[in-house]
Amino acid sequence: MDARVMATLWAQDKAFDTTTQQEAREMLGDEQKLLAAFGTELHFGTGGLRGILGTGTACMNRYTVARATLGLARYLINQTRTPSVAIAHDSRYGSEEFTETAAMVLCAQGIEVHVFDTLAPTPMLSYAVRALHCTAGIMITASHNPAIYNGYKVYGADGCQITDHAAQLITAEIEKVAYPELSYMPKKQAVTKGLWHIVGDNVRRSFAQACLFCRPDPFISETVKVVYTPLHGTGLLPVREVLQHMQGIQVTEVAAQCEPDGAFPTCPKPNPELDETLVLGIAMAKETQADLLLATDPDCDRVGVAVRDAQGEYHRLSGNEVGLLLTEYILRTRRQNGTMPKKPVLVKTIVTSDLAFPIADAYGVEVREVLTGFKYIGEVIGGLEKKKGEDRYVFGFEESCGYLAGTHVRDKDGVMACMLVCEMAQACKREGLTVWDSLCRLYETYGYMGTALLNFDIEGALPMEEMERVMVNMRANPPVELAGKAVTVVKDYAGGIEGLPMSNVLSYATGDGCKAIVRPSGTEPKVKVYLSAKAASRELADELLAQMTAQMTSLIQG
Repeated sequence: MDARVMATLWAQDKAFDTTTQQEAREMLGDEQKLLAAFGTELHFGTGGLRGILGTGTACMNRYTVARATLGLARYLINQTRTPSVAIAHDSRYGSEEFTETAAMVLCAQGIEVHVFDTLAPTPMLSYAVRALHCTAGIMITASHNPAIYNGYKVYGADGCQITDHAAQLITAEIEKVAYPELSYMPKKQAVTKGLWHIVGDNVRRSFAQACLFCRPDPFISETVKVVYTPLHGTGLLPVREVLQHMQGIQVTEVAAQCEPDGAFPTCPKPNPELDETLVLGIAMAKETQADLLLATDPDCDRVGVAVRDAQGEYHRLSGNEVGLLLTEYILRTRRQNGTMPKKPVLVKTIVTSDLAFPIADAYGVEVREVLTGFKYIGEVIGGLEKKKGEDRYVFGFEESCGYLAGTHVRDKDGVMACMLVCEMAQACKREGLTVWDSLCRLYETYGYMGTALLNFDIEGALPMEEMERVMVNMRANPPVELAGKAVTVVKDYAGGIEGLPMSNVLSYATGDGCKAIVRPSGTEPKVKVYLSAKAASRELADELLAQMTAQMTSLIQG
C-alpha cells in the first residue's frame, strides 16, 4: 500500500480524532516511522489481529479495531439474519476502549452485543459465546505479549477461534472497508434500542461450575500449599473462585502481581513460559514452602507451573511436561474411576511432545495431531460433537502451556488448568510423592524426551516479508542432519499433508528421535523452532538439544 497516501488520509480526514491526525502528520516527515506505521495493513488471520499499539494501519488502535469489526459485522450479516456477539477484554492498555469501539460499530450495524463490563479471561469469553447462544465472540487481548502490544481474537458460534475459511471471508470484507465510512452507535443509544447488554454474574458462576464439573477426582482432599499469581491480568477472581471450591487447597497469592495493570510493572514479559516471569512467585513459594507455583498469563488461557522437589528446590516445568503429567493423571484416574469413555480421544499439536503417544497407547487412547493453535483442538471437539461423540474427548494440550479437559470451552483454559494441576498434586501427595517425583517416574516409565523452543526475533519495518524470506531459505537449504544424525523425514505442511490444512511449517526428523519444526509466529514478528530429542537421560537429551540449537541458529540467522 502507498504509505504516504494513507498517512495523508489519517492526517486530514475528519473520521480521525485530532491527536491521531497530528501524529500522522508528524510521521509524514519521517520515512522510517511512516513505513513502519502505514507501510502495511495489520494482518487479520485465524488469530484475529495483534500488533503494537500506536497510530497507523499497521498498529493496534481504535480505527484498525473499528475497521476489522465492520468487516466482521458484514460477514455475520451475510451468514445469519440476527447475529449477536459477546465481547470481553483483558487488562492491557487500550483494551477497554477497543471493547467499546467494537461494540459501538456492531450496534451501528444493528447487531446485538453482550459485553463484559469488567475483566474476563479468554476461556470465559469462549464459554459465554456458547452459553449466550451468540453468533460470534471478540476477545480484546494480546495474551502473553509485552505491554506495547494488544490484539483482537474472533470466535465462532461454537466458541472456537475462527477457521481459516471464516478468516478469509472476514478478511475479504475488511479489505472493502474504507476508514472514512466507519460509523458508531453511542452506548446510551444502543442500550435504549436493546442492542447493548451487560454479561451477568450468572455467566461467571456457571463457568466456574463447568470447570469444577470436569475434575477427574472431585473427592480428593489432601492438603497442598499453592502460590498463585495472575501476572497483573484477568485470572485472579476466576482462579480464586474455582480453587476455593477444592478441599485441601491452601492458596497464597502474590500480592504485588494481583492488581490488573497493562504496564506489567513486575514482569515486563508476562509469559509464564519464561523463568524471569516467575521470579516473584518462586520467592513467595520458597517463603511459604509451597508445593506448587501457578502463574496465569494476562488473559488467563495459559498457566506456568513450578514445583518443589524433595530437597526443597523449585523447578519450572515446560508446557510439554505439564501436559504429559496431566495426560497420564487424567487417563489413569478416569480408568480407575470407571469414567473413561468408549474410544477416548487425546488431541495434541504437531509441535507438542511425541511422548504423548506411548502414554496414550498404554491406556488405549487414540491420539489426534493437529496444527499449532488451540483452535484446531477445538475443531476436533466440534467434529466429535457433530457425530454425537463429544464425550470421547478426554484431554487436549499444546507445548505453549495450553490445556483443556472439558468441552464447554473450545480454547485453552488457564482457570481449569490451575484446578487440574492442583488436583494432580493432591493425588501425588496421597501416594507420598511430589509432582517432581511423578515427572521423574513418568520418564522412567515412558522414556526421556527433552524439548526446547527457539525464538528468532525479526526486526525491520516489514517483518512479514523478512519472516517469509527465512522460510524460503529453509526450504531451499534444509538441514541434512540433526545433532550428527541423518535427517530421514522431511515434511512441508504448505502442501496440506496428513489430512491437515495447508500451513507454513517445516519439519525435519532423524530415525532415532531428534526433530526440528520451523514456523513463523502468527502473532509476533519472530520465527519459532521447536526442538525435541529422545535420549536415555536428561543430560544426554540436553547435549543433543544444544547441538541442534547451534545448528538451527546458524541456518536461521545465516
